[in-house]
Amino acid sequence: MSETWIVGINPVEGALANDPDRIREVVIEQNSKNARVNEIAAQARRLGLPVKTVGKEQLEKLGGEARHQGVIARYETPPLRGENDLPGLLDAAGADALVLVLDGVTDPHNLGACLRSAAAAKVTAVVVPKDRAVGITPTVRRASAGGADLVPVVAATNLARALRLLKDAGVWITGLDGDTDQSIYDIDLKGPIALVMGSEGDGMRRLTRETCDFVAKIPMPGSMESLNVSVATGIVLFEALRQRGSKR
Repeated sequence: MSETWIVGINPVEGALANDPDRIREVVIEQNSKNARVNEIAAQARRLGLPVKTVGKEQLEKLGGEARHQGVIARYETPPLRGENDLPGLLDAAGADALVLVLDGVTDPHNLGACLRSAAAAKVTAVVVPKDRAVGITPTVRRASAGGADLVPVVAATNLARALRLLKDAGVWITGLDGDTDQSIYDIDLKGPIALVMGSEGDGMRRLTRETCDFVAKIPMPGSMESLNVSVATGIVLFEALRQRGSKR
């Protein structure tokens, strides 16, 4: 198993709440007067986890570029799920299956924000390409505000194959692309569905688009041609929930 550092108050709180068995130690800044940092240390001790106190410079060295806010945690990274895990996840969700597919999101802040929205919408799974996309880095975890620990992430070796697997399981696939006349608000998003978002610069790849059952766009009457992928993700996920009348 590989290890990583979870950096910052919200990510560490999320890991303690949702996945404490994988935390190996919590490190806090010496003489911290931040009440939330001190509560994190107390919670870690209640869980029987080691808590280490270090100086600010050492904490910055361990935490890397991410802003640590006085606390980091050493975390055993769980293996990402693969395509073979999708049938089980879909079976558990049944007719309420809601899958988010991210076709090559490379910015860690965008991926983290997408995972945060996915967790808020209680999606069945987030499918990402195993290659040519950002992994679950400390920056992603921080941007997800705990979402990375709450939603199953499936790393697909072959994204087109994963999409075909979804279709074979009865999941209807809608891709988001500005180059279409179809509005996302006119697509039926009830029942088992997957929503496909393209990369920041190029959008969906050709083969991904061809695999979709529908292609739709978010109407934008203003002068902008596109939205940030994480913003667009939040819009389409919660449009799906609105149509379902869901209290997921």
